Amino acid sequence: MAKLYFHYATMNAGKSTMLLQASYNYQERGMRTAIFIAALDDRAGEGRVASRIGLSSDAIPFGSSDDLLSAIEAMHAQEQIACVFVDEAQFLSVEQVWQLARVCDRIGIPVMAYGLRTDFQGKLFPGSLELLAIADELREVRTICFCGRKATMVVRLDAEGNLVREGAQVEVGGNEKYVSLCRRHWEDRMRCD
Repeated sequence: MAKLYFHYATMNAGKSTMLLQASYNYQERGMRTAIFIAALDDRAGEGRVASRIGLSSDAIPFGSSDDLLSAIEAMHAQEQIACVFVDEAQFLSVEQVWQLARVCDRIGIPVMAYGLRTDFQGKLFPGSLELLAIADELREVRTICFCGRKATMVVRLDAEGNLVREGAQVEVGGNEKYVSLCRRHWEDRMRCD
């Protein structure tokens, strides 16, 4: 039985690296994979997934209104897909999460989604909320705070390195914009800076 997996973490935990490695493992055995990435994340170039350690791959960009089930069905009809991978899964719409569940349940293709659980204000992303609710398996990818504790939260910084407490939930960026912290240090920064 195919399953819907949600691998979640804060920034800089290695989610994209894990995705690329898992996809490579399938491809190395002659199995086709499909990699999707949120269209709004073009940091590595449009339609590219890249990790901080230099791994990268072409990917299919998706917008919030794209029908992923139809896209995967069409691709699978042309050539069998062994596994579907989704990077930046927090940007999936609720309906897209259900479409991915249908890929597992109706087509029989496993789906591995990788993304953030919460935003810089500690709020769940809609895509992450739905994945946490319906995924068959949840897997936390861990990274650490500067203090050595497990990082579960992230703060956003402006161009000058100052803490940002308000603003749009979605603002794409990397190390220059986000810092992963444990809950204690996140709360200290959000209340005191």
